[in-house]
Amino acid sequence: MLPIVAIVGRPNVGKSTLFNRLSKRRDALVDDIPGVTRDRLYVPVRWDDRDFVLVDTGGFDTADEGALGPFADGVKKQVEAAIDEADLIILLFDGRTGLVPGDQDLLTVLRRSNKSVVYAVNKIDGPKHEPLTLDFYSLGIEKVFPISAAHGYGIGDLIEQIMAELPTGEEIGEEEGHIRVAIVGRPNVGKSSLINKIIGSDRLVVSETPGTTRDSVDILFEREGRCYQFIDTAGIRRRGRVREKIEKFSIIKALKAIGRCHICVILFDASAGVYEQDVRICGYALERGCGMIKAFNKWDLLKGNPDLLNSLEVSIERHLDFVAFVPVIRISALTGERIGKLFQAIDAVWTQYNTRVPTPLLNRALEDVVRKTPPPSVGGKNLKLFYATQISVQPPTFVIFANRPDSIRTSYKRYLINQFKANLKLDLIPIKMHFRGR
Repeated sequence: MLPIVAIVGRPNVGKSTLFNRLSKRRDALVDDIPGVTRDRLYVPVRWDDRDFVLVDTGGFDTADEGALGPFADGVKKQVEAAIDEADLIILLFDGRTGLVPGDQDLLTVLRRSNKSVVYAVNKIDGPKHEPLTLDFYSLGIEKVFPISAAHGYGIGDLIEQIMAELPTGEEIGEEEGHIRVAIVGRPNVGKSSLINKIIGSDRLVVSETPGTTRDSVDILFEREGRCYQFIDTAGIRRRGRVREKIEKFSIIKALKAIGRCHICVILFDASAGVYEQDVRICGYALERGCGMIKAFNKWDLLKGNPDLLNSLEVSIERHLDFVAFVPVIRISALTGERIGKLFQAIDAVWTQYNTRVPTPLLNRALEDVVRKTPPPSVGGKNLKLFYATQISVQPPTFVIFANRPDSIRTSYKRYLINQFKANLKLDLIPIKMHFRGR
């Protein structure tokens, strides 16, 4: 396995900014508000032909009324888990704030871990500010690196030290065939709880407070020889209810997760019914063309309550008719009920999502569909559909060649799509269809 390098420190010392600087990406959310990062973020990094995994962590806060409020204990456990699994740790201090008791508390934890540690003082924008690092030597540290994660000052010396202390790991290439599954939904429907139940670990911070998850977090998981990459996302609110700037960025990252996943598990709160925002999220995923699963969480709360069950069924039929083809799973992230059914649905959707139809079979299906209901004429002229071919998968995408492709009515296009889905056994996924002149 590749060696793991974890960045730790108090809230708002610049860990996520340094994470983005070293990874040469923008995977971590950054803001002046303390406590933006709550879960662990992982990203593979290459420097000087050396590969390692870089981990961003939440702020380690020991104060009674700290910056993280009710999330402090959960984030602290995440940081301790990151320290436990890391091969090398970067302890980041804040040069502007100076040495504070919280720095000593975290240093004590690291010394008990017996892990290799590189010490850096952030927010040192140039040589004239380097005297701000002197106070930190009182901690008994032999070498402190003055850096500016935002502007790049001192990063070269820091990475040189990291490379010198980095243990040699067994390099492994990125495995093909990971099924990327994004868990999306409104705030507080149980997305993080579901992933924790699936992997059997408190990997993500969970709270009853809506908006606990702010970043999109990727987690690799293997089950019965198949590899899954779960993406936990922030809750997607209605635009009018998004107040904080950082929440807007969280929602953008959640929508990007829909854009890069293979399968989107849309999580509903079964006890609350279907909201307008749930319908919008289904629309986002349908427009993207990814595989979809409708998962109704907190199903344990509906048992023995026929009124709630009837209300939910009516709500589903009324609001989600446009994604009626999408598999429905009733689960409980709290008890783990029907988690196995969820994986069965993921695997079934994945199989259809990668289906490549032989051209002869595809054209026989086109002939049968046209024979059953020919395309309506336009302006007294007949429309002819000559033949079809498949151009890609994920999702299956077809091109039909016609004499007047621009004149095919939307209603007939929908008819063709529905008939293809039924005849080609692609009934669980969206498909795409284009029309071209011969």
